Amino acid sequence: MNIYGIRAIYRFEMARTFRTLAQSIAAPVLTTSLYFIVFGKAIGSRMGDIDSVSYGAFIIPGLVMLNLLNESISNASFGIYMPKWAGTIYELLSAPVSWIEVLLGYVGAAATKSVLLGLLILGTARLFVPYEIAHPLWMIGFLLLTAVTFSLFGFIIGLWADSFQKLQVVPMLVVTPLTFLGGAFYSINMLPPLWQKITLFNPVVYLISGFRWSFYGIADVDVAMSIGMTFGFLTVCLIFVWWVFKTGYKIRN
Repeated sequence: MNIYGIRAIYRFEMARTFRTLAQSIAAPVLTTSLYFIVFGKAIGSRMGDIDSVSYGAFIIPGLVMLNLLNESISNASFGIYMPKWAGTIYELLSAPVSWIEVLLGYVGAAATKSVLLGLLILGTARLFVPYEIAHPLWMIGFLLLTAVTFSLFGFIIGLWADSFQKLQVVPMLVVTPLTFLGGAFYSINMLPPLWQKITLFNPVVYLISGFRWSFYGIADVDVAMSIGMTFGFLTVCLIFVWWVFKTGYKIRN
């Protein structure tokens, strides 16, 4: 395996992040802080506990997951789309690196940035709401697994997109609504029975539920199912990326 190639791609992507700190890090943290001020303090103080957890603390996993999904997709999709847009994709394709090494470089950098952002948001949440993490190892595991999975998904979107507008379609029109409707700000057990069943078709429910369980030991769905759904989506993404690189579909603009 070409370790130097992987490191070059990884370092280039990480350097791009540090050149745009205001957009990559500061903006998501500031936006999440506003959520904590509005929902955690202003509204949360007027709401009762949910499963013996204060509302402000209850929404922390949902807010982290909301940012984690969007940033993982955006970082990975933009990272691979830019070489296509600039025409430097041909240099990458002619370099002595395999598709696995390209994947590790881009997805590894996107996942790293997303995990760092998630940890920053958790640190910011401590300024507004006291909370405890019941299962810290599981929390880190869910954080890493989700970041890698959706970075892969973002990588696929970057290969598919042929314009900057298409890069934003899935995060804005699909992922964000599914996250809001997936229990980020409430427990699905609060919904009417019919809507509870309908909500179970939302894959984001399993991610948020498993992540919240790692904090407070409470979950809307079985934890094993949450892990299984995440691994299943990861497997599908890996298979699709393998097919893309083997066929050359949508790698070149």
